[in-house]
Amino acid sequence: MTTGNDIVVVCAAILRHGRLLCVRKQGTRLFMLPGGKPEPAEDDMTALRREVSEELGCGLRGGSARLLGRYAAPAANEAGCTVRASIYRAELSGEPHPRAEIAEARWIDIHDGRCGDLLAPLLRDRFIPALRRMTADGQAG
Repeated sequence: MTTGNDIVVVCAAILRHGRLLCVRKQGTRLFMLPGGKPEPAEDDMTALRREVSEELGCGLRGGSARLLGRYAAPAANEAGCTVRASIYRAELSGEPHPRAEIAEARWIDIHDGRCGDLLAPLLRDRFIPALRRMTADGQAG
């Protein structure tokens, strides 16, 4: 959903062994979390399940999703807009494979500072630093 200059999305944070699953849309350079804009009348979980299925060809493990937080940052691909994301920690049922508008899926080591140039501002500046703190405190597991 887009309201004014805000883009409201729900995203899945899928973690395995300190690595975060990120996706890059076709025609773009930066990686972001899988997810997207809720359709009218969709709640977060319905939108998240639909987006993960469309983008990665798999589902979410039942009951695994829990809200990690809400974050905002300049949108990576829409100048002058702010993305406002509700990010849920979730586990996949099935193996992810890029589908639909997704050109590439990549597991990013959340402690590797060298990947910053590849990440959208929401990931690089807001979510990954918070995720590092949560992981150190045992909150993201």
